[in-house]
Amino acid sequence: MAKVMSFEPGDYVVYPSHGVGRIRAIETENIAGLQLEMYVVSFENERLILRVPVNKVSKSGMRKLSTKDTIGSAMDALRGKPKPRRQVMWSRRAQEYEAKINSGDPVSIAEVVRELHRADDVDQSYSERQMYRAALERLAREVAAIEKIDEEAATEKLEKFLAAQQAAA
Repeated sequence: MAKVMSFEPGDYVVYPSHGVGRIRAIETENIAGLQLEMYVVSFENERLILRVPVNKVSKSGMRKLSTKDTIGSAMDALRGKPKPRRQVMWSRRAQEYEAKINSGDPVSIAEVVRELHRADDVDQSYSERQMYRAALERLAREVAAIEKIDEEAATEKLEKFLAAQQAAA
């Protein structure tokens, strides 16, 4: 049997396809004659409210924020060298990157950020830039929630880290 996670109102959580949200309430709703206990999760940036049945949390992939160790592993992933993948079509790489971003795993998301990070003077397609921004935002939101800083400061921290890695290479 899967371990049931419990959250309290005010807790930050990560929902794989939406990123970092916050538990606003725990409500009981009557759906098709059944009483279901639901976590009400709000995602500020998307202006989205999600209701996740308590008994479906593990199946949905919703989880607590990562530990500092996991974020450390994500930073290690950023430290690596991008893999040359020119022979693989962009559409296939984009699918892989999208799957990694939507996995909710900070290390996988960091790999996407690393692979798509380019210096400002390097040409990059619109879709590559969009995918990079999506991955960077997702990672920055989790870093911000863990370190109790705002998303802008977390994004700046990650971009400075990436620039330093690029300069050192």
